[in-house]
Amino acid sequence: MSVLNFDKNSLGNLEYSLQREMLSTDRTGGYMSTTIVCCNTRKYHGLMVCPLEGKGDTSYVLLSSLDETVIQHDQSFNLAIHRFPGIYEPRGHKYITDFRYTPTPTIIYRVGGVVLQKEMLWIHSQARLMIRYTLLEAHSPTKLRLRPFLAFRDKHSLTSANMFADGRSWPIPGGVRCRMYNDFPWLNMQMDKVAEFVAAPDWYYNFEYQEEARRGYPSREDLLTPGYFEADIQKGESLIFSCSLQESNPAEIEGTFASELRKRSDKIDFLSCLRHSARQFVVRQGDRTEVVAGYPWFGRWGRDTFIALPGITLTQGNVEGCLAVIDTMTSEMKDGLFPNMGSAYNSVDAPLWFFWTLQQLETHIGAKEVWERYGAKMKDILEAYRRGIGKYIAMHDNGLIWASNPSVAMTWMDAVVDGKPVTGRDGYQVEINALWYNAICYALDLAKQYKDKSFVTEWKNVPEKVKTSFLERFWLAEGYLADYVNDFETNKFIRPNQVIACALKYKILGDDQILSVLNVVKQHLLTPKGLRTLSPRNPLYQGRYEGDQATRDRQYHQGTVWPWLLEHYVAANFYLHGKDFLPTAEEILAGFDEDISSYGIGSIAEIYDGDPPHAPRGAISQAWSVGSVLRIHEMIENYKNSKK
Repeated sequence: MSVLNFDKNSLGNLEYSLQREMLSTDRTGGYMSTTIVCCNTRKYHGLMVCPLEGKGDTSYVLLSSLDETVIQHDQSFNLAIHRFPGIYEPRGHKYITDFRYTPTPTIIYRVGGVVLQKEMLWIHSQARLMIRYTLLEAHSPTKLRLRPFLAFRDKHSLTSANMFADGRSWPIPGGVRCRMYNDFPWLNMQMDKVAEFVAAPDWYYNFEYQEEARRGYPSREDLLTPGYFEADIQKGESLIFSCSLQESNPAEIEGTFASELRKRSDKIDFLSCLRHSARQFVVRQGDRTEVVAGYPWFGRWGRDTFIALPGITLTQGNVEGCLAVIDTMTSEMKDGLFPNMGSAYNSVDAPLWFFWTLQQLETHIGAKEVWERYGAKMKDILEAYRRGIGKYIAMHDNGLIWASNPSVAMTWMDAVVDGKPVTGRDGYQVEINALWYNAICYALDLAKQYKDKSFVTEWKNVPEKVKTSFLERFWLAEGYLADYVNDFETNKFIRPNQVIACALKYKILGDDQILSVLNVVKQHLLTPKGLRTLSPRNPLYQGRYEGDQATRDRQYHQGTVWPWLLEHYVAANFYLHGKDFLPTAEEILAGFDEDISSYGIGSIAEIYDGDPPHAPRGAISQAWSVGSVLRIHEMIENYKNSKK
């Protein structure tokens, strides 16, 4: 299929190929990511990037890259490509004739009469990379040389040549093991066939990562090579390189590769790509199951977890995975809050999205099981909000939730520059209070159904109070909802948060009000890639997301487009218009067709520019972006098959 295969002309054009990145994960937190021509353009790129026991929550780039050289008649052809200041050297991309994504990332090289196939495979549930090289065509004796480049550093940082690094290698069956620093585990590099390892430790200087330079970060790195493997390879023969934290039996490498390759799904179209991408976000480590918010730099975020979870699990019937994630999250709940980034309990909305997630889960396991499993947690959250959480979250006498923190942005619009939130939104926020109303109503319905009389008595009068207060404070004469309200202002900026109030099951607004809000959102915020975070008519609007981190943080929620919001826009429109909205929903879904062949191939980006042509930005593969689009597809299918 053309969107998953790239030909020689595309691959040889670095302006094109370096803007397309691939990702493979091991489902336990490790990954391989680089461009489709295997030139690293980010510090986050690497062939083996994984978490390490005892070294914190982040992942580490161990094997940065692997240079392949074909040798015939004493002539060497280096198939690799690296960027150094001002140049690309070597320029192996000129030998690439084909790249395909399925069943595993595969590159074909042609050097004169030599045709070499490279298949890159990450093994699930263990930190192990395998690369199979098959000599498809050759007319003369051929050798293959493989030179690994090691980094051994946190994925968020860069390394420089230093006297503490150890470039030595120690023999093991089929290869060698290396460890640049004593506090790291051994990296075992082995071959399945006889290969000589030539120990020649050396530093290579000034690898340049152009995406880091573009994003305003340090962008140059030194990498250490311990030496190289060299082996004869015959026409029709395959050699497999294995890189792992565990030593392998060389005799088992070929069988492991073949059996793992058979397990891979075919990514042959838009939907199969997205479903595969969705599975990559669910990470299992021991008895914990978590959602990676986005690759390559995000970890677990509580808010993102609940917003993304139904889309990345339930749309594929993965109820077990959904429950495992929820159970992990609820095990860490404290005073009504879930951990958001790492161990920070600073998200006012994550617990309210938890209720929304349970509403989606109910369609798969039934209301009774939801209440039995999570009813106590639901009641704990509501009670915590009512009595107040710390100094920053409180339910006021009017029934509304007030959230205010001078140094932390507590909603999803959470960018902070110089210690101050860019969009602080202190006070009553529109989506927080819509979610609050939805949460109370849902808990009350379940409590009534399963005879929790004391809870019903305690909470039954709260929804009406919330609804009355909400409409008094948020509904504007202009026909849409204020973004937030506090003692000093009613903020009338046209932002997408109001669309969430239109999409929830328990609605505060009447149908005419919802229609009015959706018309405003459509006029000001709707793009083919998602909803803008601010109307272009606002003087604070920023239409492009670029520059250094502080500059980008100021743009992050000031016009930048977010795909995840589309799910709620589509849901609200289906609620109002039913099947009549199907053509528009299908057009929205089709707007992402091209995305699986650009930026992060097979997935959907975190964000897009607010201005056309809405270039993809941010993380190359984002959980709530993918989940949202899969949910839109599910809604379309449901309405196609419904009688309404």
